[in-house]
Amino acid sequence: MKILILRFSSIGDIVLTTPVVRCLKAQLPNVEIHFATKPQYEGILQANPNIDKVITLQGSVANLAKTLRLEKYDAVLDLHANLRTRMLRSLMPGVPFSVFRKQNLRKWLLVKKLSRKPCEHVVYRYMETVKKWGVQYDGKGLDYYYKDCEIPSLPSSYVAYAIGGTWATKRMPENKIAELVEASNAHFVLLGDSNDAMVGESIAAMFPNRVSNMCGKLSLDQSAKVIASADKVLTHDTGLMHIAAALQKSILSIWGNTTPDFGMGPFLPDAVKTGPVLVQAEGVFCRPCSKIGFNACPKGHFDCMQKQSVAEISRLLQQM
Repeated sequence: MKILILRFSSIGDIVLTTPVVRCLKAQLPNVEIHFATKPQYEGILQANPNIDKVITLQGSVANLAKTLRLEKYDAVLDLHANLRTRMLRSLMPGVPFSVFRKQNLRKWLLVKKLSRKPCEHVVYRYMETVKKWGVQYDGKGLDYYYKDCEIPSLPSSYVAYAIGGTWATKRMPENKIAELVEASNAHFVLLGDSNDAMVGESIAAMFPNRVSNMCGKLSLDQSAKVIASADKVLTHDTGLMHIAAALQKSILSIWGNTTPDFGMGPFLPDAVKTGPVLVQAEGVFCRPCSKIGFNACPKGHFDCMQKQSVAEISRLLQQM
């Protein structure tokens, strides 16, 4: 059997598909799994031994469809469910497909404060697409396979802090990060991309003996290796949070305008009895204000992050 999985972005969403890949490979005899994604995310999948081929979106959807039709798939799993993947499915007539439930209505009701019912975790919704073949979730959590790589010399004991986030309203502002570092005795290794480099440099300059700024200096695999060696992981709602979960680290995640109720929180194996610590500001009734995020707080006050208690976060971090 030859199966194509569609998920074009982004880091965290792709990592969250890995239980589907693993369970298919383990539970269906002689299955061949291909995964289509954007070129910038190819590296997340290349080292995964459960994926036989990674195909990237080069140019138009029509060009990709021509390539995919040559593969003669037995089934397509659409784990993205957007306009692009719908177009792609329409250009592969005759190939059966399964599409995961996005639960956008439930997310909208949460944003509009019309319901408090949380979404089912996206991993379980992804797994529903393979039930027809008798494939079941194995309880083993997420996977992240990184290639062997060198990382800078770091202290023997540290907290990896993923300070990034695609949207500004998912990230603690610089002043709160500085307060948190000051309130803690730990050594922090800051992780993020080039967009986070200036904040990382500023924090490292304030605390030169207790902060190592790696933002914009490491590949994704190098960041994963730093996380793997950390004592604990502090993170915002970002892709590195899901990589930390895949590596089964102790996680404290700080939530701003989004909420774990959207079904995208850290997902750990069933055997891990101590779950992640989820920190959300109390009494901020305008959150969640979006299922994704904004470049700035729509109300101007950014209370979902500015009202975070750094003393409480530091205490929780120390207890982990």
